[in-house]
Amino acid sequence: MSGGNQQITFLRSPRGLPVPEDFGAAEVDIPTPGAGQFLSRTIYLSLDPYYRNVMKNSQIYADRLAPGDVMVGETVAEIVESRHPEFKNGDVVAVRNGWQQYATSDGQGVRKIDPTLASVSTALGVLGMPGLTGYAGTVFLAQPLPGQTFVVSACTGPVGCTAGQVARHMGARVVGIAGSKEKCDYAVRELGFDACVDYREGDLRAQLKAACPNGIDAYFDNVGGATLEAVTLNLAMGARIVLCGMIEAYSMDTPPPGPWLGPLVGARATMKGLVVYDHMNRLPEMTRVIARWIHEGSFRWKEDISEGLDRAPEAFCRLMRGQNFGKSLVQIGAAPQS
Repeated sequence: MSGGNQQITFLRSPRGLPVPEDFGAAEVDIPTPGAGQFLSRTIYLSLDPYYRNVMKNSQIYADRLAPGDVMVGETVAEIVESRHPEFKNGDVVAVRNGWQQYATSDGQGVRKIDPTLASVSTALGVLGMPGLTGYAGTVFLAQPLPGQTFVVSACTGPVGCTAGQVARHMGARVVGIAGSKEKCDYAVRELGFDACVDYREGDLRAQLKAACPNGIDAYFDNVGGATLEAVTLNLAMGARIVLCGMIEAYSMDTPPPGPWLGPLVGARATMKGLVVYDHMNRLPEMTRVIARWIHEGSFRWKEDISEGLDRAPEAFCRLMRGQNFGKSLVQIGAAPQS
């Protein structure tokens, strides 16, 4: 096939918070799939904080970027030409197309999406890797018991909202941490949390003490830094902490100083690191459970969607500034008719 394939490229490693000038743009021909490949058109692009680490070629991730490379990223796409025996034209898939309109794939790591479960965009959010992160970290690591207090930061994003709602379904008392009154109101009103504190308003340690009078039994940490430190000063005996994300540090050139961990000793607490790839075998389970809750009306989520590939750089910068509300996505093409 020939014609225009719009791309957003990596231009330079950001200094501090990313800015749109860290990205470039290109237009190339639409590729032709070879034997055992398929060509797909991107519908939704996922924007995730870890891209910031990839942009500085962090050793944590296998992805590497050189100036001019297409930005990496998870996408939902529709197959438009297939020469692969396991995929056909019209299939909707989760595939790593990156920040571009079209791409080929050999099918490795590609997941077919069932459009009848929910909007196909959820395959990049609550029914995808972020959802699995929240589900696995809560069920298998934090393990909140009925009546215990479960706290989650970045609580309106796809990981946080999943973790909190899973804990609620497990019978825990759920307290969110978010960055605005609007987000906190949403967490209580729509997500069913028992309380939510705004870390930008006042003393977070005091707010958590008021919201969690019996201490925090389980904490799902998506941000690290000062938020993690405030939580450690409000732990219940035998508390568990799940370390998932450290977004506060992603845009720093040197790691921030860590919190004083003495309170963990006093509380006999357990701290565990969460890497979602350790739980990939749980993806079908998570999808089945959360899809059922969605159909029952007992699970909600929010998406922050920008329109057009050219909006991706600014949308990513907004995400890294904490100005998004819900799962950050860019809609690049029309969704298929169901």
